Amino acid sequence: MDLTERRGGEGVVVKPLGFIAEGTRGLAQPAIKVRGREYLRIVDGPEYTLPQNLDRLRSRGLAAKRVLAAREFALGLEALERFVGGEPLRRVHECDFGVLALES
Repeated sequence: MDLTERRGGEGVVVKPLGFIAEGTRGLAQPAIKVRGREYLRIVDGPEYTLPQNLDRLRSRGLAAKRVLAAREFALGLEALERFVGGEPLRRVHECDFGVLALES
């Protein structure tokens, strides 16, 4: 809160301490973006803090975004393994193109 309320930052990205974190159900979320109130006003509208708007925002299904982030992370790891393993760059770039395809 200090980073956004007092210092005026947009937000912060929170990541696990280890590069790859595993939870009870497998890989943990690689990172979570925590946004400040003013940033959210710009994105979600000036009245996003009204109770009915907060209820709507809280009810959004985020499971699909979590799955997408996990897939992108896995492809990134695969690209790193291929690169470090000395595979041809086209094999590394296959993973990169996979990430781009997931984002589109």
